[in-house]
Amino acid sequence: MAHAPHHDVVVIGAGLAGLRAAITLGHAGRDVLVLEAADAVGGRQRTDVVDGFLLDRGFQVLNPAYPAVRRWIDVQALRLKPFPVGVHVRREHGVEALADPRRHPSMLTAALRSGLLAPRDAAGLARWALPALFAPRRVIRRATVGRDLPVREAWDRVGLTGPLRREVLEPFLSGVIADGSFDTSDAFVRLLIRMFALGRPGLPERGIQALPEQLAAYARTLGAEIAVQRRVTALRETATGVEVDVAGTAPVIAGAVIVAVGPDAASELTPIPVPPTRGLQTWWFATDAAPSASGMIAVDGTRAGPVVNTAVMSHVAPSYAPRGMHLVQATCLLPRATHGGVNEAPTEVQVRRHVTQIWGTDATDWSLLRRDDIPHALPAQSAPLRTVTPAQLSERVYIAGDHRDTASIQGALVSGDRVAHALLAGTPG
Repeated sequence: MAHAPHHDVVVIGAGLAGLRAAITLGHAGRDVLVLEAADAVGGRQRTDVVDGFLLDRGFQVLNPAYPAVRRWIDVQALRLKPFPVGVHVRREHGVEALADPRRHPSMLTAALRSGLLAPRDAAGLARWALPALFAPRRVIRRATVGRDLPVREAWDRVGLTGPLRREVLEPFLSGVIADGSFDTSDAFVRLLIRMFALGRPGLPERGIQALPEQLAAYARTLGAEIAVQRRVTALRETATGVEVDVAGTAPVIAGAVIVAVGPDAASELTPIPVPPTRGLQTWWFATDAAPSASGMIAVDGTRAGPVVNTAVMSHVAPSYAPRGMHLVQATCLLPRATHGGVNEAPTEVQVRRHVTQIWGTDATDWSLLRRDDIPHALPAQSAPLRTVTPAQLSERVYIAGDHRDTASIQGALVSGDRVAHALLAGTPG
């Protein structure tokens, strides 16, 4: 063990939290080694090339309005392609488009005629959303002192109970928060809506993995070493450091360790229990005839099947599909496994049937490129909202990730930075 490599800090996990931690430590002059079990950086933010299509691992978007993204990410370099700000809503008697009137004023008249913006619902939406738009810190403070509710109860309280909720908000947000029961914290959902109002989420031209790759490149310029296909199997604290066991190679010794892996893997290396998570399933289809001319996300207000949202990705980012082809994603909630271990996830037949209903175009002959089942897509954000968890697990072991802050790209970046600063200061964070 005397000849084992030694580093000031070993960061386990090259996802957004781990890479941001490595950057912060690099700025402080620390010798940093990042160990990643997978074959590339990114964690949950990964992109694969399949038959010339760019497939993110699950439907993912980047919101440039997140404060951490504005501060630490070169969004222009990612060549972000924004989605139209609105949704197509399938209803019992046709399809309606509901768009942000600030960005799509020509669509306001049609939205008012749709019946989706009934006065009672519009007033309830204003009472619910405006505090987060104009006083977000107050929303967070109220949540942290226990004045938070499941979002479904908060909607009831403000009178948001009509078609705007049933046919638009619930179908759309269930895919964003991976929660069809709407037990998610009201404060968390309101802060998400604030970000949607302030920004235009989009797709990096070369896929969502371009985001962690940018962070990794910057970390390397600061001296961080990033090693992929290095799975950490155990940690042992000693009087002078931490021994890090790595599968298939020699152990590493570190002055301190930041565990920045997903919630399921974190429980294997640390004493924390697996935090509750929510799952999503994304189906990727190729077709030579797009089902719509729009890149707007589509939802089913009638709830006739398992798909919570679907979109023609290649209308938003043409780079996601080869010339002359289109890429369509369809995302469903992934139920938790039953007691017998069987996960009653939607079937391909059910998904194709529902996508056909939503788009009004036969999807049975579309080519299935891949199905992504992501059981730990998002940490659950139950009420009351917890925005910060202690960074330090023991004298030399720290933990970061969006499961320790908020379930978002924002939460992952902030967590990595916060934990790195706590390590540098020698405080619990």
